[in-house]
Amino acid sequence: MKIGLLSDTHGWIHPRLFDHFAECDEIWHAGDIGNIETADKLAAFKPFKAVYGNIDNSIIRSVYAEKLIFKADEISVWITHIGGTPVIMTGNYYLC
Repeated sequence: MKIGLLSDTHGWIHPRLFDHFAECDEIWHAGDIGNIETADKLAAFKPFKAVYGNIDNSIIRSVYAEKLIFKADEISVWITHIGGTPVIMTGNYYLC
């Protein structure tokens, strides 16, 4: 699976994005989409997964979640806009 990964479009899509992502199977947007029209254009082009970011308004927040957790080709994926410090769990311990 080929993923087109982006974030922080802030309502603007570079005109070459569609050429660059032509061979992608899906587009994943990690927040700060900017407006619902931007999300709609990307979703019309390829299967689209997204989360909202801190600049996104209530319309985008009503459609997209703050975080997405799913499997893609048996790989666990977590998408969020501002993730902070990753935490790794090993046995009974958490490592930061």
